[in-house]
Amino acid sequence: MSAGMHEGQPGSARQAQSPRLPAADEHFSVVIVGGGQAGLSMSYCLKQRGIDHVVLEKHTVTHTWRAQRWDAFCLVTPNWQCALPDYPYRGNDPHGFMKKDEIIAWLDGFVRHVDAPVREGVAVTRLARRDQGGFVLQTSQGMLSADQVVVASGGYHTPIVPRMAERLPASITQIQSSEYRNAGALPEGAVLVVGSGQSGAQIAEDLHLAGRKVVLAVGEAPRCARFYRGRDVVDWLAEMKYYDMPVEDHPLREGVRDNTNHYVTGRDGGRDIDLRRFASEGMELYGALDDYSGGALRFKANLRANLDSADDTYNRINASIDKFIAQKGIEAPAGQAYRPVWTPPQERTALDLAASGIGSIIWCIGFHPDFSWIDLPIFNGRGYPGHKRGVTTQENLYFLGLPWLHTWGSGRFSGVARDAAYLADRIVAGATVDAPAA
Repeated sequence: MSAGMHEGQPGSARQAQSPRLPAADEHFSVVIVGGGQAGLSMSYCLKQRGIDHVVLEKHTVTHTWRAQRWDAFCLVTPNWQCALPDYPYRGNDPHGFMKKDEIIAWLDGFVRHVDAPVREGVAVTRLARRDQGGFVLQTSQGMLSADQVVVASGGYHTPIVPRMAERLPASITQIQSSEYRNAGALPEGAVLVVGSGQSGAQIAEDLHLAGRKVVLAVGEAPRCARFYRGRDVVDWLAEMKYYDMPVEDHPLREGVRDNTNHYVTGRDGGRDIDLRRFASEGMELYGALDDYSGGALRFKANLRANLDSADDTYNRINASIDKFIAQKGIEAPAGQAYRPVWTPPQERTALDLAASGIGSIIWCIGFHPDFSWIDLPIFNGRGYPGHKRGVTTQENLYFLGLPWLHTWGSGRFSGVARDAAYLADRIVAGATVDAPAA
């Protein structure tokens, strides 16, 4: 994901000109910023170690899961991967996929399990060093100081909407993926979904199943199979130890943090998302949206390439499973490579907006991180914090819950517990390590 932060913003030389903050009203050994699954996991681990702390959450705990998911949302990873600290999934469907209401109920149980010292409705507007050591935090409800700080506010903050959206007719309803709820909440007419990552592909499917006319601008997101050779692909990859791979061992190293997630779904018990099949059923596929001019939407001539690339990834993952099965001598049903069920007859690069019948657009092209409130020199040119397994070069400042902070599961229910325990031990020791500038 492109971070969109530049020199002159936090992490640059402007730190030297920053005004001093007033004295703090309260002091804590540790302040955790963010009350989602990462912040609550950190709180649990600190409580287990007897460390004084407070959790600051600008909305309510686990807010994102409640406020930024569509009605038919469900997990794309099986329930058994839900494993927060001392709080695994205990339901009767470990290989199923919890729906939105079930996820919220499970998280409500985790909130009770942790019983964190949380302050809701408190936004942190600035974090800086204090002269006498430690940190000072300016918040919407006063000043706090801390010996150590854990930033657990995630990495998906500001919805990405291109500036070209400003030039579209006012008659077109425009929303971002986090605002989508269901097909019936949109005005009549066709729906343009921009982006084919996890959210875009699943929202396009939701609209398609509801009988809406969908135009999908297909990006470069990869895809993977739901089931292969008798098991969920996630089960195979777990057995292959993929989810234990640290970021420094990944072929892309830290570059994997910028990758778009593979699209697949857990809906109706789990299945592939095959955009080619949707096209054969009437969904209109185009390449990546590029511009709007002369009353027409302009698309890149890359639909065929994007579909082929997604399928190549799909087949490559399955081939790695084939190899693993052969090496281990595992008995499993036969597998085969995916073969396209539909191919674009031509590359269409323009669509007359008025004639298309499009009444709404859903932007599904991701989020920018926003750490502008952190007034410390730890960021690269894309606004991403430099760290090693969450430990930054600023003594006693840590990050938790970011994608690939340490492993694939770091930003998910499956890996955050391990990361939180690691940082809790570092906090107890009061130690730091040198981290790359990223």
